[in-house]
Amino acid sequence: MTVIVAKELTTALAALREHADARLIQGGTDLMVEINFNHVKPTTMVSLRDIEELRTIRTVTSGIMTIGSGVPYSVLEGEPVLSAIPALAQASRTVGSPQIRATGSLGGNLGTCSPAGDTLPVMFALDAMIHLNTLDSSRVVSIHDFMTGVKRSVRQHDEIITAIDFPVVNGWQGYSKVGVRNAMVISVASACLVADHENANVRIALGSVGPTIIRCRESEAWLKSVHDLSAGQSISLDVASEFGRRAAAESSPIDDHRSTAEYRRHAISVLASRLLRKAYQ
Repeated sequence: MTVIVAKELTTALAALREHADARLIQGGTDLMVEINFNHVKPTTMVSLRDIEELRTIRTVTSGIMTIGSGVPYSVLEGEPVLSAIPALAQASRTVGSPQIRATGSLGGNLGTCSPAGDTLPVMFALDAMIHLNTLDSSRVVSIHDFMTGVKRSVRQHDEIITAIDFPVVNGWQGYSKVGVRNAMVISVASACLVADHENANVRIALGSVGPTIIRCRESEAWLKSVHDLSAGQSISLDVASEFGRRAAAESSPIDDHRSTAEYRRHAISVLASRLLRKAYQ
């Protein structure tokens, strides 16, 4: 196996263009599992770990925080992300072990595109934008268009995910997940809720309960029609419970070795209801 350790983004992009079978590796927390189980057998790998451009967080400009695709979760747990995008910091803290969080990144979550990816519901709830670069072009894609199925996306072979734009919302936001144990676990159900107090709306996205991350737009619209979503307006238990039930109804989980579809729906109902009550205590 040939491993190309790129120091510059252009070097990595040129290697992708030159080698049709090349696989990108950032932290390797997903890819190395696939390799160890012989699910993939790459002959060329392009390492992105030493590209400093991918490991930067740009200052908030016009309400947007741009985070490099190679910034590790251990950095995302703290400032400046903790204050600007608290749900992302919360989701980052739930990823694997400290060793995994020191190497894993947003780019890896997006590259794998598993519906169980912890940071993906945060991106969907915040309407994040994904930056993709080739050797001679670039484009920005909405997260809603980026993920197309289980471990499938619109990224082309010669493209590298370089950064993600996160809107900084004035309001409450939170992330929760359920697993088969309390730590170092792949979620069986997850949810991110963003309460935009300035624009009086709520957004919720679900993970691990469908082939892609699910944005519950019908539940969001129903909640807006029955409750004033401005800051300071408390939510009743009945409204929160109904919101949870509606969010669960929009999910499409399956039975697998981690959980049953019935339990996943119940978990989503509870998570959505609790997150909404926290947002409007």
